[in-house]
Amino acid sequence: MRILILGAGMMGRAIAYDLCNHSNFENITIADKDRKTLQSAKKFLEKGEVNFDIINIEKTQDVKKYFQDYAAAISAVPYRFNYFLAKTAIETKTHFLDLGGNNNIVNKQRSLFEKAKAIGVTIIPDCGLAPGLTSVIVRDIVEQMDAVNYVKIRVGGLPINPQPPLNYQIVFSPYGLINEYVEDAIVLDHGKIIKKKSMEELEKIEFPEPFNEMEAFSTSGGCSTLPFTYKDKIGYLDYKTIRYPTHCEKFKTLLGIGLADEKEIKIGEQQVAPRDLFVAVLLKNLPVNGKDVVLIKVLSEGTRDSKKQCLEYTLIDYYDEENNITAMMRTTGYPVSIISQMIEQCIIKEPGVFCPEEIVPCKPFFEELKKRNIKIEKEIK
Repeated sequence: MRILILGAGMMGRAIAYDLCNHSNFENITIADKDRKTLQSAKKFLEKGEVNFDIINIEKTQDVKKYFQDYAAAISAVPYRFNYFLAKTAIETKTHFLDLGGNNNIVNKQRSLFEKAKAIGVTIIPDCGLAPGLTSVIVRDIVEQMDAVNYVKIRVGGLPINPQPPLNYQIVFSPYGLINEYVEDAIVLDHGKIIKKKSMEELEKIEFPEPFNEMEAFSTSGGCSTLPFTYKDKIGYLDYKTIRYPTHCEKFKTLLGIGLADEKEIKIGEQQVAPRDLFVAVLLKNLPVNGKDVVLIKVLSEGTRDSKKQCLEYTLIDYYDEENNITAMMRTTGYPVSIISQMIEQCIIKEPGVFCPEEIVPCKPFFEELKKRNIKIEKEIK
């Protein structure tokens, strides 16, 4: 089976790296429109058997032509392209997976269910970290309990050595980061799907040293379809982002003065969107390639055999120094690689459009993560 990865950035490289080391795909191709990005990816993946190609995904016919040559494709490009790519995948009978990132796009993709089922292809959005890896954790909770009172998902990608004032480094697109901070968070509250303002409901959360007390606050996107999938099975479900203390207050101040606005303003003789300026400033002043860590804690309470049960899942994943792969690359890129391999191995074979919590089997997924030294600690209380 041949597989195509769209996007040669950090996540695309992580996906290709994992496929080279763990999969049985007979051909792995990574494609991007930028030659410099491809050259950098080629150097990073020099030990793997990967093909490199130029493709501009904004050219519809080019994408369709490429998809026809592959049994499966993975999107590691900005989320705004994923609905178009999913439609193209159905036309070319190509299995398709992506990293998600936007609730509206995922909803549009899910409207393609019947077309995907009729043509016999599997489309799985939201296959990254959160949603993605955390979505499978939530499925595991639901499968182990008779009733679930609540699930609280807490996730953060952070520098190991935080630098003031924001104590943060760029681990994925700053546009995506701003999107998470300004769009409403979706929460499941006892049968009702409600929206809450992001960067609110600040709480403290404990991790082992050297992290100790961290902060977490509401952000958008991390729940994705979980509130809808489990509307009748979970009482309360929410998602918060983990950061070092004081980050929320400082970043919220910057957003409060309008730096995330998309409406252009005049600066000198030029029209500039404040958000574009803000992103440029973040990229210039925040670390990009520093060593990082991903923290996950999923807390739940419910009943099993008429007895109260609490399940707590914890993951602390560090930068891979031997292979120069960030923790964010590992925990975002490896899950979608694993899920694509489940399609190739016919572990996942049902056609249609599904999110991970609906179709990814928990035990083999966790076992594959463990092989990559991504270890989820589960505690039953």
